[in-house]
Amino acid sequence: MSVRHALLALLSQGPAYATRLRLDLQQRTGELWELNIGQVYTTLQRLERDGLVREDEQGGDARYFALTATGRDELDRWLRTPPPLDTPPRDELVIKVLVAVDVPGVDVADVVLAHRQQVVEAMQAFTRIKASADSEDVALAIMVDAELFRLEGILRWLAAAEVRLQARPPALAPAIAGDSAHHPEVVR
Repeated sequence: MSVRHALLALLSQGPAYATRLRLDLQQRTGELWELNIGQVYTTLQRLERDGLVREDEQGGDARYFALTATGRDELDRWLRTPPPLDTPPRDELVIKVLVAVDVPGVDVADVVLAHRQQVVEAMQAFTRIKASADSEDVALAIMVDAELFRLEGILRWLAAAEVRLQARPPALAPAIAGDSAHHPEVVR
């Protein structure tokens, strides 16, 4: 999530102070994303430094921020620019499965199974959230749908990885350390 751009979006509705922005952002995301108030303050300071927001005089003790014209342009550009899809993101699960293939003593099928179980449990939890949510809470419904679709994609990938792993030729027995017959690079 781009906290920077989410704050710009919230400020497009009018001036606000950091705590209000934090609460509004959590509410808009169905309260599924916790946001540290320190992160909000740090992000607002950077936005102010970059000329995207300015301090707004509202009176009282709280420091209010308002969107600048440059900030509105940045928000508009961000909303209309699709994220890059040309290179796959570094996905920890993908990396785990890829490296587990060659780790001695690790059954990669067990790694896949453990992650599949975790994903199914997460899907069940989100399904319960969806079932108990207020039907008018559109933000929560959109968040939960996005997470369920993302998790479904992970399950599909795990199933495809499992099929590929099962179809691979049996691995050669690992060479015994120090056996120069299996390590031609060892100089005698």
